[in-house]
Amino acid sequence: MLLFTLLVCFGSCVLGQLEESQFGDDLDSDLTDFDLDIAPRRVPRQVKSILTKETKPHIQELSIKTTVISRYAFTAVFCTMLNRHSAASEGVFQFQIPAAAYVSNFTMIIGGRVYQSEVKPKEKKVRQEKGENGKPKNKESGDTSAESEVEVFRMAVSIPGRNRAFFLLTYEELLQRRLGRYEHVTSLRPLQLVSRLSLEVTIVDHSPITHLEVLPLRNGKSNSAAAVGPSGPNAKAAAKPEPPATTVVNRTNSNFCKITFGPNIVQQAKITTNGILGDFVIRYDVEREMGIGDIQVLNGHFVHYFAPKDLPVVPKNVVFVIDTSASMLGTKIRQTKDALFTILRDLRPDDHFNFISFSSKIKVWQPNRLVPVTPLNIRDAKKFIYTLVPTGGTNIDGAIQTGSTLLGDYLSGPDAIPNSVSLIIFLTDGRPTVGEIRSPAILGNTRSAVQEKFCIFTIGIGNDVDYRLLERMALENCGMMRRIREDSDASSMLKGFYDEIGTPLLSDIRINYTEDSVQYVTQHLFTNYFNGTEIVIAGKLTNQSADSLHVQVTASNSDKSIILETDVPLRQRQAETEKHVKAVKAAAAATARAKAKAPGTGVTPGSGITPGSVAEDFVERVWGFLSVKDGLRSRLRSQTSKDREDHTQKVANLSLTYHFLTPLTSLVVEKPEVLADGTMAPAPTPAADTNKAPSSSVNELPDDMEEDAVQSLGGKTPGSQSNTHSKMMGKVERRQVKKSITITKTSADGDPHFVVEFPLSKLTVCFNINGEPGHILRLVSDHKYSGVTVNGKLIGAPAPPGSHKQQRTYFSTITIVVDRPKRAYIEVTPKKVILDGRDRMVLPCDSTVAVDSGALSVSIVGKSNVTVTIGGTISFVILVHHYKNPAPYQRDHLGFYISKSKGLSHNCHGLLGQFLYENVGLAELPVDSSAQGEIKPTPVLKVKDRSVPVVQKTRRIYSGTQSVDCWFARNNAAKLIDGQYEDYLMSHMFHTGDWPHGTNRA
Repeated sequence: MLLFTLLVCFGSCVLGQLEESQFGDDLDSDLTDFDLDIAPRRVPRQVKSILTKETKPHIQELSIKTTVISRYAFTAVFCTMLNRHSAASEGVFQFQIPAAAYVSNFTMIIGGRVYQSEVKPKEKKVRQEKGENGKPKNKESGDTSAESEVEVFRMAVSIPGRNRAFFLLTYEELLQRRLGRYEHVTSLRPLQLVSRLSLEVTIVDHSPITHLEVLPLRNGKSNSAAAVGPSGPNAKAAAKPEPPATTVVNRTNSNFCKITFGPNIVQQAKITTNGILGDFVIRYDVEREMGIGDIQVLNGHFVHYFAPKDLPVVPKNVVFVIDTSASMLGTKIRQTKDALFTILRDLRPDDHFNFISFSSKIKVWQPNRLVPVTPLNIRDAKKFIYTLVPTGGTNIDGAIQTGSTLLGDYLSGPDAIPNSVSLIIFLTDGRPTVGEIRSPAILGNTRSAVQEKFCIFTIGIGNDVDYRLLERMALENCGMMRRIREDSDASSMLKGFYDEIGTPLLSDIRINYTEDSVQYVTQHLFTNYFNGTEIVIAGKLTNQSADSLHVQVTASNSDKSIILETDVPLRQRQAETEKHVKAVKAAAAATARAKAKAPGTGVTPGSGITPGSVAEDFVERVWGFLSVKDGLRSRLRSQTSKDREDHTQKVANLSLTYHFLTPLTSLVVEKPEVLADGTMAPAPTPAADTNKAPSSSVNELPDDMEEDAVQSLGGKTPGSQSNTHSKMMGKVERRQVKKSITITKTSADGDPHFVVEFPLSKLTVCFNINGEPGHILRLVSDHKYSGVTVNGKLIGAPAPPGSHKQQRTYFSTITIVVDRPKRAYIEVTPKKVILDGRDRMVLPCDSTVAVDSGALSVSIVGKSNVTVTIGGTISFVILVHHYKNPAPYQRDHLGFYISKSKGLSHNCHGLLGQFLYENVGLAELPVDSSAQGEIKPTPVLKVKDRSVPVVQKTRRIYSGTQSVDCWFARNNAAKLIDGQYEDYLMSHMFHTGDWPHGTNRA
C-alpha cells in the first residue's frame, strides 16, 4: 500500500466567513501569475496574502473528469503547476485514488517536453520477511479489500524557473454495490488553494438511474460508506444531506446524469485554506431487472450484473471473535462495544450467535453452543460485552481455532438450521504475539478447522495489523477483509460492515453459460449473496455470430433451491450496448466542445486513453479488470510456489495488455533534468556516427537503409515483435527512458521504405516504392467507411556517391483527412503542423504541445514526432527527421507509422491500408535457377490469390534504433500490392477518392 504523504500547507487555520471589506488593491498586481477565475478585487486580503507568500509551485488548474459507464469508472486528472520564481523549484503532484482502482496512464509536460510513462513487469526481488525494525514489511496485497483506504499517487519533479508543468493521471475502477448503492468518491486534496478547480462526473447506465445523491464533502473520521449508515428503502427518515456549494446536477434522461463542482478560490478558502477539501461523494443506484439480471455484450465480450431482490432472508449462524488485548484499551474497545450493542439489536429472530473474546486467554460467552436470538440472550450478551476489559497479548490462532470448533460443532449437531449461512466475524488491532505467531501456520490451521463449512470475515483496526494475514485468512475462507484506519470512527464502520453481510439472501450461487460458447469467464461460483450487493461476471464469447447465449443461475434460499434460466439474445444486447456507448461518446464530445469554447490555451497533454475510447471497449476492460482481480486473489491463496508463479504470470500479462498498474507491474517515467541556473538540460541525443553521415538528429535515418543485405533462406525467419504494455499500483520509479511513444512496424519511412506487419501470420513484409519527386501517394484509404484518408508527397534528392540509385525520394508532407463527424485535416511538414478542425491552427514542429480539435487530436514532441489520434481508435505517428548540416543527398523529411488501426474498416485500402486485415502465407516453390537446370527452392509469399517471390532482408526502423527481419518484395512491390504503382498516385494532397480498381491476381 502506498503511504499517505500529506503535507500541511499554510497552517491549519480556516478562513470561515470572509468579509468583502478585506479587499485591497496593493496585492492585485501580484496575482497576475495565478491566472484566477475571479477578479482580483474580489479576492479577500487573507487569500491574497496566502497566495503571494507561497514558495512552492502554485496549482493553476486542477481538472478531474470521470465517466461512469455501466458502473465502470474512468477518471482523468489534469493538473497545471506554475513555478513563479526564477530559480528551479520542486513541484509535487499527488492524488489520492481508490485502493480498488488501477492507474492506466501518467504523462508530464515539463519545460516543453513530454514525459510519457511506461508500465513494465515488476522486477523480482529477494524476499525479506522482516524490515529493519523487525516487523514484517507492509507488502502490496493481491486484492485491495480495504476500500475505505486510498492509494496516493505521488510524483516530485523539478520545475524550471518561470515555467509550467502539466500532469495527467488516469485510473479505472469497477464500482461496487454496497447497502443498495454504488458510491463514487473523488479526493479533493490539492494541499493548497487552486486557481481553477473543477470536477465533472458523467454517469451513463444501461438501466435507468433510480436514486442519485451528492453528499457533503467528507473528511476526517467518517470516511466510509458505513459511516453514514444504510441508505436503502428501510433506512430511517432523515434530513437529506446538502451537496457542496457550486454543485450542479443535470439529468437529461433516466439513463444519464452529469454532476459538476467548481468552487473558485474564495469558495475553496471558505471551506479550508490548507487545500484539503475532502472527498466528493456520489451515491446512486439503478433499476434492477428481474430474473437472471442485466447482460451487456460488446466486441466479443460480455458482462453480467446479477443483483436479485425481494427474496426472503436466509437465517445466519454468526460467531463474533473480538480482540481484547491491551492495545485495544481506550477508544478502540469503547467504539467496538458501541458497534456490538447496535449489531445485537439488528439480529433477526431466526439467527443464532455467540461471542468469543481473546487476548492471552480466550473466553467463550456460551461454551459449546450457539444461542437463538431472544430478549434474554440479547440482555446477557450485552452484559458480556460490557464487562470486556483489555489486557494481555494477542492469541489470534487460538481464537480462530476456538471459534471454528464452536461453529463447526454446532453445524454438525441436531440444532443446526438447514440452508442457513454460517460465518465468523473476526476483529483485531494487532499481530499475533501469543501461541502460534507464524502466519503460514495460522493460515494452515484455519483451513483445517474451517474445512469449507463456513466463511470468515476479518476486520483490522489501526496501523499495527498484519493485513496480509487477515486478507489471506478471509480470501481462503470465502470471506472479505475490511481495514479501519487509526483515526476513523470504528463504531460506525464496524456497524456498516455488519450491515453489508448481515442480510444473506442466497447461498451456493453458481452461474453457468452455454458450454463451448464462452471462455475465460471470471469468478462464477459464489458462497453467499448479501442484500444490497451485486455479483458481476465477465467473459469472452467464442462465437460472436451466435444468436443467443443460454444462462443458468442456481442457488439456495432459506427453504428451497432456486433455478433461473433464460436465453439471452446476443445481437439485441449488442445493439443496446452500442447505443449505450454512443451516449457516452456524445457526452464526451459535448464536454470537449464546451472546453474548446471556454477561455484558456486549449493545450493539454494527451493521455492516449479517452472516455470515448474506453466506452468503445468498456466491456472488455471490465473483463480485464475482473480477471486481474481474480488472478491476484488466486495468487494470494496459492499453496504451492508453482501455482503462485502461474497466477503471477497470468496477472502480469493481463496487466500489461490492459495497461493496468497492479502489484505485479511498475510505472516507469523519465526524470526531467534541470540545470543549476533553473533551465532545462538539453534533450539527450544519440552520439553522431561520423562514418555514416555528416549530420545526425534524434530521428535521423542511417543512409545505408536501402543497402539491406540479402540473407539465406536458412537464416532467421522474420516475425512480429510483441508490443506489451503494463501497469502497477505502487510507487513510481523514475528512469531515463528514450522511447516515449508506442508504434507498430507498419510504416513508410526513409527513401521511402515500406514495412508491413502481419500479426496473425507472424510475418513481416517490406518493399520499396521508387516514385518521382512531386508524386502524391495514397497510404491509407478508408474515406467511405471510417472517413479517414492519408496521403504523402514525395521530395527528391541526389543519390549518395556509389549508390545504385539515380535519385532518392522522401516524404516531405503527410496529410490526414477526416470526414466524420465533419471534415477536418492535419497537414504535417518537417517544420510545422497545420490543424484545421474547429479552428485553424499552425503549430511549429520544434515545440511540444497537445491540442484536441473535435474529431482530431494532435500531440507534438518537439523536433521528434507528431501523434495524430482520431476518435480514440485510430492513431498515426509521424517521425520528423531533421538534419542540422545536411549533405547534398539529405533532406528533412517524414516517416509515417500506424500506431492504432482498430477504427479503420476491413475495406481499408492504400499502399499500407490494404494489408491491415490480411493474412499472408509463406511457401517454397522449385525454380530452375541455373544454366545446368539445377532446381532450388525459392520463397514465395501467398497474398490473396497471388504468389509473390521474396527474399529475406533486414530493415532498420524507428529512426534506425531497431532492426527488423522481413520478406522483401522486389520491383516496386509488383504483385504484392493491388493494381500498379500508378493506381496509388493522387492529383492533390486532399484527394479522398475510393480505390477504383480490382486486384492484380496472378
